[in-house]
Amino acid sequence: MSHTTVEHTPEDKPQPVVAEDEFIIAAVGLDHAHIYGMCSGLIDAGATLKWVYDTDEGRADDFRRTFPQAQVARSEDEVLNDPAVHLVASAAVTSERCAIGLRAMEAGKDYFADKAPLTTLDQLGQARAAVERTGRKYAVYYSERIHVEAAVFAEQLVERGAIGRVLQVTCFGPHRLNPANRPDWFWDKEKYGGILTDIGSHNVDQVLHYTRSTDADVAHSSIANYANPEHPGLDDFGEANLVTNTGATGYIRCDWFTPGGLQSWGDGRTFILGTEGFIELRKYMNLGTDEGPGHLYLANAGGERHFQVTGQVGFPYFARLILDCLQRTENAMTQHHAFRSIELAITAQGTAVDLTPREGGAPA
Repeated sequence: MSHTTVEHTPEDKPQPVVAEDEFIIAAVGLDHAHIYGMCSGLIDAGATLKWVYDTDEGRADDFRRTFPQAQVARSEDEVLNDPAVHLVASAAVTSERCAIGLRAMEAGKDYFADKAPLTTLDQLGQARAAVERTGRKYAVYYSERIHVEAAVFAEQLVERGAIGRVLQVTCFGPHRLNPANRPDWFWDKEKYGGILTDIGSHNVDQVLHYTRSTDADVAHSSIANYANPEHPGLDDFGEANLVTNTGATGYIRCDWFTPGGLQSWGDGRTFILGTEGFIELRKYMNLGTDEGPGHLYLANAGGERHFQVTGQVGFPYFARLILDCLQRTENAMTQHHAFRSIELAITAQGTAVDLTPREGGAPA
């Protein structure tokens, strides 16, 4: 496609696809604040939030301050035994998300897990078997792509051929540590899965998606605890190189080194290189400015463009997910992609070289 004919205007923002009570959801497990974004995205697409359940009653009460329409369930079973519920969303402790999903699917519900959707290859095997056995969906909230307007617009531009065939995707996922505000499970690798499983799954999702790949190999990966020896279970740095089945490559870097003076929790960026141009996403901020989030930079034969798309693009994933659940289609994200992304992240974590310094400064 010639660049002079590529349309650079964002598509219209998606509208609700169901009326009230046509698609009913419940929130079970509120350990991570992502549950608020997961529910908001579905509600904006027309879903009706009926239930909330958490073992911590205080968290459930806090949740109802944002979503007062939700009834507090007395137990998880009260939610799962309600025939009206179509989908259960969960942002429980990462290592517990799979078990909740298995119970939800066995109860006839589709399931929507926060990333990382599970933490081990054994859990992944159980989830795949449950999907096959029950016919239910195990959807994943890879929010750094599906719930970021600049990332959604990048997908639209790639699909239109604005940069030709994608050759490489480079993703940076820095986060602010905020140790005083972290729960105990945050420091336990068995519970959060390691940095490449946790944060890295976001970035593997982006590499596969933007390169239009269905598979990849982990060429190299490394992890480290460089600066937090008082928390030996923490990886504060992780990186991985991927080679996809389209011949494209991906590099991901995750870390917990966002400085205190930065205006955002992390300067998350994605670079997409194509045969005929490139895209840079500055998702959450534009360094050194007060311009806010939502920046996309495009360079191709037609010149250079800077887009600030906050409030213009919306998040079509959620409407597509609702329709997928109702129509048993796979337009939001294929089950293969959702599972292969986390499988590659777990593989990268498990095969990573540990660069944590020993006494004397040498790697572990």
